[in-house]
Amino acid sequence: MIKKKLLKGISVAMLLTLGMGMAGCGKKEENGKDSFVVGFDAAFPPYGYMDEEGEYVGFDLDLAAEVCERRDWELVKQPIDWDSKDFELESGNIDCIWNGFTMNGRMDDYTWSEAYVDNTQVFVVRKDSGITSFEDLEGKIVTVQAASSALDALNSDDCKELTESFQKLEEIPDYNQAFMNLEAGAVQAIAMDVGVAKYQLEQRGDEYVMLEEPIITEQYGIGFYKGNEELRNQVQETLDEMAADGTLAEIAEKWGLSDSIILGE
Repeated sequence: MIKKKLLKGISVAMLLTLGMGMAGCGKKEENGKDSFVVGFDAAFPPYGYMDEEGEYVGFDLDLAAEVCERRDWELVKQPIDWDSKDFELESGNIDCIWNGFTMNGRMDDYTWSEAYVDNTQVFVVRKDSGITSFEDLEGKIVTVQAASSALDALNSDDCKELTESFQKLEEIPDYNQAFMNLEAGAVQAIAMDVGVAKYQLEQRGDEYVMLEEPIITEQYGIGFYKGNEELRNQVQETLDEMAADGTLAEIAEKWGLSDSIILGE
């Protein structure tokens, strides 16, 4: 890991051994590669999630895998509780937060990569709900993932009047639960990232629709521990190469995100 902890009681000789075994990006593995530990939300498709075979997959994980391949790093996919992402980063359990991570409003909290995805927050409702505009959400129960950028947007001054018009803004742990609640009629709308919304609508058929008016527009970046510019620069250099040679575009097309890519434009 980038941020190493010294444990009490370890002898000088052991410290020297550890020092020799840890260099460059992250923890030195037996196979000679450095590890790169990516923290991500395992229920946030198409950016990062567990598929039907129990494998962690997604757009951001594919990007991370390509970066690691080019830099000869060992990728470690580390699912995290999104509410605990800052603790995981600060404690050194992960090297970065890379999972549809919104930069807006957080610029001073992390050392960031350049923005690579332009994203928007939107509402998803049942097709038969009769809800077609923000005005129709007045008196309705709206749900949103805890600690998400959609929650930040709805709690911002720009959306204060809109949010106050709801009967309730309910926080849930993940979007699978949100869609279960929407299907059951327990809530009337979900606030979420447009890329995630498009993926969910494709997977769930035509029972749901996305409102045309966006809540807010934002950008995604990779968040590193504040001050860790060395690692950020290494990752950014490789991402720039991927943008230049077309690999970034190919991976985006695979996940249906071609229209969202802004790095290299």
